[in-house]
Amino acid sequence: MMAEGQIEVPAALADIHQAEPRAALDSILRYAAEQKASDLFFHSNSNHYVISIRKLGIICRLVVLPFEQGTQLVNLVKSSAGMDLTERRHPMDGRWSHLIDDRSYDFRVNSIGSLYGEDLVLRLLPMAQDTLGLNELGFVGNQPADLRAMLGSGSGLLLVTGPVGAGKSTTLYAILEHLNNGRRVIHTLEDPVEHVIKGARQCQVQPKIGLTFLSLLRGILRQSPDVIMIGEIRDEETAKTAVRAANSGHLVLTTLHSPLAAGAVQSMLAFGVNPYFLANSLLGIIAQRLIRTLSPTSRKMYDVSHSPETFRDVKQFLEPGQGNVIYGPHEEDPNSMGGYVGQTGLFEVMTLDRKMKDMVSNQASATELHAAALEKGMLDFSKAALLKVAQGVTGAEEMMRVIPAVELHDYD
Repeated sequence: MMAEGQIEVPAALADIHQAEPRAALDSILRYAAEQKASDLFFHSNSNHYVISIRKLGIICRLVVLPFEQGTQLVNLVKSSAGMDLTERRHPMDGRWSHLIDDRSYDFRVNSIGSLYGEDLVLRLLPMAQDTLGLNELGFVGNQPADLRAMLGSGSGLLLVTGPVGAGKSTTLYAILEHLNNGRRVIHTLEDPVEHVIKGARQCQVQPKIGLTFLSLLRGILRQSPDVIMIGEIRDEETAKTAVRAANSGHLVLTTLHSPLAAGAVQSMLAFGVNPYFLANSLLGIIAQRLIRTLSPTSRKMYDVSHSPETFRDVKQFLEPGQGNVIYGPHEEDPNSMGGYVGQTGLFEVMTLDRKMKDMVSNQASATELHAAALEKGMLDFSKAALLKVAQGVTGAEEMMRVIPAVELHDYD
């Protein structure tokens, strides 16, 4: 078995090897919740399990368990989440609500067979009281105004893009709460429903009984909705139906996996969507990442007033005094993780004018669309991150870690 000395076991888990399975699992779940982890991992190896969490986007290994004990915990989670204990090869999904210190937490569970056994990941779903408003997501510069202008439209398609774990669902829920003023009929199609929105009509995908995104979407269109949220576009028919709905007077919100805003158009076209209909319906695209935020009480200050060109590209959005100093992490702060204490969104907000709609209709490349958006005033990831550095929200090294290195021509 791997030597435990390779992992600094948290004090809260020091006695986990002697605990009964239920008590051991409770201790792990409690620690993950206390640390505000986004994910909890059970990874099988040749003769042991490694238990880890993802905190502020970084993997932190917690403890190594004997293989038998790890298997017991995996089976306990699967049983609690209503998953088939006899199936260990095919991927499976489940959902679980669990009380931790008299507070209910929701977990989305996925299992998959791997080389040595069965791996398990639990996504800790945000609590209702933890949901954010539009002004708390991290939009900067002209992004809030551009977003609100798009949401003021009665119909059209708004795409939210980014990798897994980038906060797309958080953004969609914030948008829905903003739109949920009692004067609109809002329908959602989700897999699963992660947050209950008072007054909205929410439906959950159930593939086992043939209740897919497409079948639900077709049914919802007959319910006369004003706003439709589709958790994710996964196939050609759903993509085409979403575009038709946006063209027929509905405001449609959905997500895609595309690293950059400009690449989302190519993702939709790859689903076989008609370029003209896509151009006619598309309001805009929000691409996002998560970036870590510095501790405001322990961050280190660095004078950059001798380099006035550092923030030249975002100077118009800076408040008086901003841009003369930047901040970095104080890694020895015991109340932070390497000097960082939280996360905020990093966004590209691409709105489409008539010129850009014509470009979409003519199937322009992602490079051309990105250049047109920049000319129109879009803040790309680099400029949005630079603004957060100038504002003291994050550090320069964090900006370099998060900015995607993928070149735009990879999406042409």
